[in-house]
Amino acid sequence: MLAHKLREAMSAEVHTGEVLDGHVEVDGAYFGGHVRPANVKANRVDRRKKEHQSGKRRVVVAFRERPGRTLPFVTMRESEGVALAVENVDRLATMSADEAAHWDELHEGWEVDRVNHSECYSDHGKHTNWVESYFSRLRRMVLGQHHHVSPQYLHQYANHAAWMEDNRRTDNGTLARTLVSNAMGCPVSRNWKGYWQRAA
Repeated sequence: MLAHKLREAMSAEVHTGEVLDGHVEVDGAYFGGHVRPANVKANRVDRRKKEHQSGKRRVVVAFRERPGRTLPFVTMRESEGVALAVENVDRLATMSADEAAHWDELHEGWEVDRVNHSECYSDHGKHTNWVESYFSRLRRMVLGQHHHVSPQYLHQYANHAAWMEDNRRTDNGTLARTLVSNAMGCPVSRNWKGYWQRAA
């Protein structure tokens, strides 16, 4: 329970309500919803079809200033990131995105650099490496440490990874003091209070 309270304190620092500016990278990554194949080959189904999926798969859409803050959101589809950009990215900012078709709509509001990952990862400064670095940290956290994260609480882990990524060059003592101070400033949690009782 203490770890969850600390994650809530991290979330308060990540989601401050300030819009991102400068140069902002955007991308999305899928988490959860794995459906294990049946043991016998004859019983296996096409897990790509909607009727054979678990419904627990979520997308973390992340915006990252270069250099600066990371702002993650949990959505059902990566295309929802366009509407999130309208709310969270300054109109004077410039952006970087990959070749996914739904990011085409970003060109209506911003100057956008696009990089085709099937051809290269960086093209003369056009890249999404900073936001990919965040996703690398989040994937290692989910797969290596927690092994499973419920879609209901994925946003807390996404904010945890964003806080760690944004503060990766800060010494441990300062991180500990900052985190404890933030946790003491947070009110009683309505999201986590008694969550273990609801599962009973």
